[in-house]
Amino acid sequence: MRGMEQEKFAALVERALHALPAEFLERLENIEILIADAPTSGQLRRSRVPRHSTLLGLYEGVPQTHRTTGYNLVLPDKITIFQKPIEEQCRTEEEIVKTVERVVRHEIAHHFGISDDRLRELGKY
Repeated sequence: MRGMEQEKFAALVERALHALPAEFLERLENIEILIADAPTSGQLRRSRVPRHSTLLGLYEGVPQTHRTTGYNLVLPDKITIFQKPIEEQCRTEEEIVKTVERVVRHEIAHHFGISDDRLRELGKY
């Protein structure tokens, strides 16, 4: 599939965010959602993604479950959604839509302190 315009891809990310249940949206705190073409070498290294695996999204920050009373005056947590890897993995625009929704939910789960292992247990990985 040919690449999607970044504005259209950004609209899909925005739509996926707004589709989250209200109780999650209300609890999003100190977080920035970004779109990048692809992960940097530093992001790949820090995420410890296995070689020959693809990183579709990345949460960088302090999960809400790890925040203490000393958590203040800090830069926002960051969720980055990577457009090119998602496009490369999908054959149709509908697949892109579903993948963006899944990746956004996955990274938001990390913001709330849910690990990859727990997401696998829940069947949400």
